[in-house]
Amino acid sequence: MEKKEEIKIHPVVENLRKIMRDRGLIQATMAQYAQTTPSQFSKILNGSVQISIWQLSNIATGLSMDIIDLFTYPKRYVDLDSIRVDSKQEIKATLTIELGQEKKDQVFRFIFGDNDVKILNR
Repeated sequence: MEKKEEIKIHPVVENLRKIMRDRGLIQATMAQYAQTTPSQFSKILNGSVQISIWQLSNIATGLSMDIIDLFTYPKRYVDLDSIRVDSKQEIKATLTIELGQEKKDQVFRFIFGDNDVKILNR
């Protein structure tokens, strides 16, 4: 008795199924995005044929998504809403550099001139 080899479905293919379900899309539409036939796309979904990166790119374009989001679905790789900054909000940054005293003095002189080095080192 021959043992059938188990087919492993790539996580991005599982995500394509979720996207189809969530957006109410049929295989024919996804096949059109992937520029393949519905029967070939069915083989992609069941794991007997691997999907190519250019097909994923075409699908992402058809879905108005970034290709990376096909891999991270339902999450977005970069959530644009979370990185938008209110124009009235002030942005502050602090830079910390650890230097020996000699290098520290050189940096201070470069930035502030000779007169301020003594004040800054107090």
